[in-house]
Formats: sequence, C-alpha cells, structure tokens
Amino acid sequence: MRIGLITKEWPPNIYGGAGVHALQLTQALQKSITVDVSCFGEPREDAKAFALPAGLENLNPALQAFTTDIEIAQSLGGVDLVHSHTWYANMAGHFGSLLHGIPHIITAHSLEPDRPWKAEQLGGGYRLSSWAEKTAYEAADAIIAVSNGMRADVLRAYPNLDPAKVHTILNGVDTQKYSPREDQALLDRLGVHGRFAIFVGRITRQKGLGHLLRAWQSVSPDIGLMIAAGSPDEPAIGAETAALIHDLQATRSNVWWQEKMLPQPELNALLSSADLFICPSVYEPLGIVNLEAMACQTAVLASRVGGIPEVVAENETGELVDYNGDGPAFEAALAYRIQEMVNDPAKLARYGQAGRERAINHFGWDAIAQQTISLYSSVISAKN
Repeated sequence: MRIGLITKEWPPNIYGGAGVHALQLTQALQKSITVDVSCFGEPREDAKAFALPAGLENLNPALQAFTTDIEIAQSLGGVDLVHSHTWYANMAGHFGSLLHGIPHIITAHSLEPDRPWKAEQLGGGYRLSSWAEKTAYEAADAIIAVSNGMRADVLRAYPNLDPAKVHTILNGVDTQKYSPREDQALLDRLGVHGRFAIFVGRITRQKGLGHLLRAWQSVSPDIGLMIAAGSPDEPAIGAETAALIHDLQATRSNVWWQEKMLPQPELNALLSSADLFICPSVYEPLGIVNLEAMACQTAVLASRVGGIPEVVAENETGELVDYNGDGPAFEAALAYRIQEMVNDPAKLARYGQAGRERAINHFGWDAIAQQTISLYSSVISAKN
C-alpha cells in the first residue's frame, strides 16, 4: 500500500498541532506501509516539497495555497490513496483524487465555519478557504475526526455528509519523546525561577491566550507564568497579545515570553518543570498540546470545549473550565481555578502522574496508525 500524505507543515516548519499530527502519524504509518509526503515550502530530504513559484508572493494566502495544491495534485500519480491535512492541503487531495482516480481521505483538525476570526488573517481568502474545505469534505471518500466532539462538529457544519463517511480516530502523542525531563541549565538560561504555570500555542483567537493573560492579573504573583507563543495570525492580535504580556511584566518579574518555537527537548523540559499547564482555548478539536503536557506528567487546566474533555479526564488528570462566549466570566473562572489548583501541590502531583498513565494507555501512535491503515484498506477496496 502506497499513501500520498499532504500537509502544509513539515519539519523544520511545524507551528501547530496539525503539523505535529501529520509528522507523528507518518512516522507510525511508515512502520507498516509506504507513505510519500508532499508538503509546502523549500526542499526537504524526507518529503517532496513545493515552494510558491516566484512572482506570486503578493497573492492572497488562500490563492497561494491553491497554487501549491495544483502542483501537488499533478505529482500524485502512483499512490493508492491520498490523505490531506487542513484546508491548505485539502484541494491538493481533491484535485489529485479527480485527476488520478484515487480515493481521498481528509483528517479534520479544525473547521473553517467554526473559526470566523480567520477572516482577520485571510481577508476575502477566508471565503475561499471555506469554499475549499466544504468542497473537499463533501467529495471525500472518508473523513477522520480527531475526537468525537470533532465528528459532531463536522456533521453539524456539513449536513450533506453521509455520517457513515466520518470516522473518529483520536490524535496521539509520542510518550517516549514527551516524558518527564529536568533541565535546570535551561531554566537558568531563560531566567525561570520559582513555581510557574505554562501556556504553549500559537497566537490566535482560537487558543484563548488573551483570556489567560487578563485572568492572570488576578492570580497570586507568587506563581510565575511561562508563555511559549508566537506566529501571530495577523498583526492586530500580535500587538494585542504583546501589550497584555508587557502589562503583566511591568508589575511581575516572573512572567516570561518565548516568542520563537523552542526545540522539542527544551519544550519537553519546560512542560515537565511547570506546576500546571493551561489550555484556555475557545475552540479545540482535540488539543495535542494537552496530551504532550500529560505525557510530561504535568497537571492540566483546560477549557471544556471541543474534544478537550476526551483528553483531559476531569478531576483525574486535570480540571476543566466552562466557556460559553462570555469572556469576562471565563477569565474570572480561569483565575479562580488556577489559584485553587496551585494552592494544592499534592493534587497537582496526582493529576500529573495520572495524566502520564492516561497518555501511555490511551493515546499511543502505533494503535492509531493501525486504525488509520484499516480505514485506508476499506476505502481502497470500496473504490475498486
């Protein structure tokens, strides 16, 4: 079996959960089948990369993606099935399926109808990305949802889909790569001292970082906050986030901001050293970073949205805060729960230990890869 996997992100350019998923799924799949990876950007040794042709840099980002998709689609001859990740790559899978007569599977990491703030980043391109996603989903031979919550969202957003085509296969985590790890030299280099909580994610409305930063004004200054966040969706949210961080730093010496993506071993060490990982997302199909924190044996506080409750076992591996669109109420609840949790180090330790056990027992990539291969086989057989 030869699979053509299409992803916008591939090392060294991974900035979100979808890219992490594509990489780690591929690594697990390649133990059993052949996977040809096509990605966006400059040449790679382990993938076929497609850079934007010169002279097209001023195109809307959606049109740039479609240009790359066309080139990828042309190259897909010889594979048995194409598997695309995110709307950036969905059209490559759709065009490739039509051009070469091969089945197309999509993994749903997020949905454009549920992310209206993307219009800030893409402008009119958001209408194009929404069209591309809808077209590809409705034509796909199968869709993989990364959580049961995501499956429900897919069927709600695209009611014309046959529910039998939408399958839940959870995200996974590499529990050997992400495991408890101390690195005092790293903490010293970054100036991190004392007890602290950590946020990891892109600067986007989806991740709720602004809510966390406003909530932190009400958290005891005895607890530090590490913010590992960069790649703002667009300048306005980047400026807003920077202002909120600088306001905190003006009165606290234990608020640290890492704008550049940290190497995985350093991120692992920071997650392991933190007392608490916080995921204040307002929209999250699953949230791989919650799994990474749990694998590092760190307690989690997250919002009760999307697939997060399928990852974070409430009152076992962490706690959840409701989000219903009321920002100030969410921020007040976050601040209260953060303070309550950090005041009970023994409970944090119990959550951390249970979180690692849950990550190992329920989210191993090898099992997820075998479920994916089974779906590939059934789709190829049905197509033939």
